Amino acid sequence: MSNAAHWFIERHLEEGRGDKTAFVEAWESGRTLTYGVLADRSARCASAFVGARIRREERAAMFVLDQLEFLEIFWGGLKAGVQPIAVNTLLSTDVYRNILNDSRANIAFISQELIDVVLPAALDSPHLKQIVVIGGTAPDGTMSYADFMEGVEPSEAVECSGDEVAFWLYSSGSTGTPKGVRHVHDALRVTCDTYGSQVLQITKDDTIFSAAKLFFAYGMGNGMSFPMAAGATAYLYNGRPTPDSVSDILETYKPTIYCGVPTLYAAMIQKWETQGAHPDAPLRTCISAGEALPSEIGRKWKDIWGIDIMDGVGSTEMLHIFLSNKPGDVEYGTSGTAVPGYDVRLVDDAGGDIGAGEIGELLVRGASAAADYWNQRDKSRATFEGEWTHTGDKYEMNDAGRFIYCGRTDDMFKVSGIWVSPFEVEQALGAYPAILEAAVVAHRDADGLEKPKAFIVLKTGKTEADVDGLKDYIKEKIGKWKYPRWIEIVEDLPKTATGKIQRFKLRETA
Repeated sequence: MSNAAHWFIERHLEEGRGDKTAFVEAWESGRTLTYGVLADRSARCASAFVGARIRREERAAMFVLDQLEFLEIFWGGLKAGVQPIAVNTLLSTDVYRNILNDSRANIAFISQELIDVVLPAALDSPHLKQIVVIGGTAPDGTMSYADFMEGVEPSEAVECSGDEVAFWLYSSGSTGTPKGVRHVHDALRVTCDTYGSQVLQITKDDTIFSAAKLFFAYGMGNGMSFPMAAGATAYLYNGRPTPDSVSDILETYKPTIYCGVPTLYAAMIQKWETQGAHPDAPLRTCISAGEALPSEIGRKWKDIWGIDIMDGVGSTEMLHIFLSNKPGDVEYGTSGTAVPGYDVRLVDDAGGDIGAGEIGELLVRGASAAADYWNQRDKSRATFEGEWTHTGDKYEMNDAGRFIYCGRTDDMFKVSGIWVSPFEVEQALGAYPAILEAAVVAHRDADGLEKPKAFIVLKTGKTEADVDGLKDYIKEKIGKWKYPRWIEIVEDLPKTATGKIQRFKLRETA
């Protein structure tokens, strides 16, 4: 059977792991879910879809926090042939309205905590047959999740092709409006057999916590498919991952694997440097994605924990990481090399292959690539070119064959005829003692020529006086033409919910 649910769930029952804890809610609720109970609950959810008149290939929008019901609904959808859409839980009502209209979802699941933001959009949708609320009291026009699941018997998963669309994700919106990205059943296992098994090297004895949420392709692998593939245990957290909340989870639940994003790694390091102590956890592996990891953050993390952060590159379109540093082979300032099972290449603006030392767009080939963008034919054709997927990222390959991130294709610009990588300047800025994080964009001077402009967030207790020598520092560190001509101190940087800096918003500001 090619239905992904069988390999990820029922296989564990066949192999004697039905009583193994699969998921734990890492907050006051403390609820747990075994592989056996997940098999039963997801099979009952599949029947509930039928009872709600949701047919095969129709869509289920999931406005669901990282909680046990997410697993039941997602896998229940796959078992029923219904396509779950894991939606970013940190967006606005207008964006939710657009997603519901674009996807034409037929049923929506909403965590109680999100009702005020999501329900107005859901009630406006002409396509929804049912709105289901998880937890609390169901408002008028909705039904509770308990009632949705009431009295249904478990059903067998539908037979399907591995090439059949299984679920949707919406892109993070780092460059504009989110796009519906459709993935097939086989893609989930591909990411587990490649990155999960050969880079992360997760085993059944591991416990894993991902600060990145399940609606995010990176978080879905870390927090759901990788642990389920290995028969491991994952901790879920339904709140906002902050330095305090993540530190508490590391201390209390003591995971062996932690998955974060650069912004959060930086904030956690600042917290621990200020307090002089860090949590006690048996971490053996830490990974990062979403944005390229600044070298300084990686080195400081290793000083604290004695282990490296394996920085990697993935995308919603490829479902998880396809280019990465690897165990025992970490070089900060690079994104490593291709994950086994993937091929990567760099091309110039004309589509021709380029060699070491040149900057070009990164293309990737692998079996986890998305089927397409929903209702975006031109963008699908531009992104998915035969077996190759355009990432929209500019990279340089060094003589050792490692890839160095330079920026998004939209972010790169030339100064005095020479390409400037915003990320290179940002890394140099991030190494300055007073700076917590930085973003660099192109800004035109009085002559209409593009030069770097930096937006910086200062560390707690630091002031403008602490960055007086910043321009000279950057000149000496990376080159006189690359230094930011303008420096603007801001409270924070605009980001997607997955931690990616939205430089297009900064360009508009600049």
